[in-house]
Amino acid sequence: MKSAQKFLSKLPEAPGVYFFKGPRGRVLYVGKATSLRDRVRSYFSADIVHTRSPLILKMLGEFVKVDFTQTDSVLEALILEANLIRKLNPPYNSKEKDNKSFNYVIFTKEDFPKIVVARGRSVSSIFPKDLIKFMFGPFPHGTQLKEAMRIIRKIFPFSDQKCVPSGVQIKNQKKEKQGRLPRACFNYQIGLCPGVCVDAVTKKEYGEIIKNLRLFFEGKKKAVLRNLEKQMRGFAREKKFEKAGEVKKTIFALNHIQDIALLKHSTADKNDMSSFGGKVASGMENFNDTIAPDKSFRIEAYDVAHLNGTNVVGVMTVVEDGELAKSQYRKFKIKINPGINDIAALKEILRRRLEHLQWTLPNLIVLDGAQAQINAAQGVLKERGFNIDLVSVVKDEHHKAREILGEKRFIEKHSRAILLANAESHRFAIGFHRKLRRKIR
Repeated sequence: MKSAQKFLSKLPEAPGVYFFKGPRGRVLYVGKATSLRDRVRSYFSADIVHTRSPLILKMLGEFVKVDFTQTDSVLEALILEANLIRKLNPPYNSKEKDNKSFNYVIFTKEDFPKIVVARGRSVSSIFPKDLIKFMFGPFPHGTQLKEAMRIIRKIFPFSDQKCVPSGVQIKNQKKEKQGRLPRACFNYQIGLCPGVCVDAVTKKEYGEIIKNLRLFFEGKKKAVLRNLEKQMRGFAREKKFEKAGEVKKTIFALNHIQDIALLKHSTADKNDMSSFGGKVASGMENFNDTIAPDKSFRIEAYDVAHLNGTNVVGVMTVVEDGELAKSQYRKFKIKINPGINDIAALKEILRRRLEHLQWTLPNLIVLDGAQAQINAAQGVLKERGFNIDLVSVVKDEHHKAREILGEKRFIEKHSRAILLANAESHRFAIGFHRKLRRKIR
């Protein structure tokens, strides 16, 4: 096999995309890497015959050169790889490109476009051609794409299939519910949807988000940054300093993409393992300790639900390591008869929860409400001899978080997990209450 030293010496220990080229510069194969040097080196290991597919071994017998494009992040490498596979159609990627199980990112053709991830085999059945505005892919690495979309959505909040536009909600309202405010989707409550569901964003404003998101998927991050900087200057000139500040935060997020979670998934994705032989970059396993700021931090969130003081219920939801721990959720049928008194119900829930010493105690408790809820919970904790920190999420008329009350050090470090836990407790409480009412009928 050809000596790899002269190729490897030119490759940086940085994320990017690499190209195996044949005679006359034809691209034979495209791959992405968290470390270009380590990934390409893995193709020349002693156990190559056992770790690579026959197709890749055949390619290694034909290539004459390795080139690369370095990217600022693993996320951008993932997107660039998909774009290049589609554009260049490398012969040794053709099997991947034709695989109907691979994923595509769809931008729908609507006034407020939705962003949807769909498998190749189901795209045509779910979306008629006239409903697709843009389509990006194929993305061979499903787990990594899922993680990538989570990162991207924090930078560019977008609407998905679960978000019903406010106009559609109003149009479909039954007579007895006419005049009610549109209902916010779950993702709006945790900052991942700009508010298409509650008229919190105009068509023009949302169009700007979609435009920048499309450019990002096209690999044109510099163009996105130029657009955002222009937007920020415009808002500043108009003295709209709050909006200018929001754009500034987006610019910072784009320039400091935190995609460590993608590195974690790069070792576990089955498609990635079959395509690249499962080689793990040196030290990759240590990244599991720094995936998110919420690592090893348990949050419990509580909420109460009732209908005019009847069938009062409460719930506890849990976020661990920044992720929902649904197996640890708990439901409480309120035994006292508090009527329309959420404070009394909350006290009962906390007292009953603290009786279960076998349950892991939280680092932080999240409440739904204001200072009154914090005061009530502090009273119960003191009464039972526990010292657990508390925060409370204050909502606006659309039930979106307006403010978080409590210790700033927790809010600054764990705001995403706090809002996630709070929104999930609201969803879980409403679901439990509706189920109970149906049973009683």
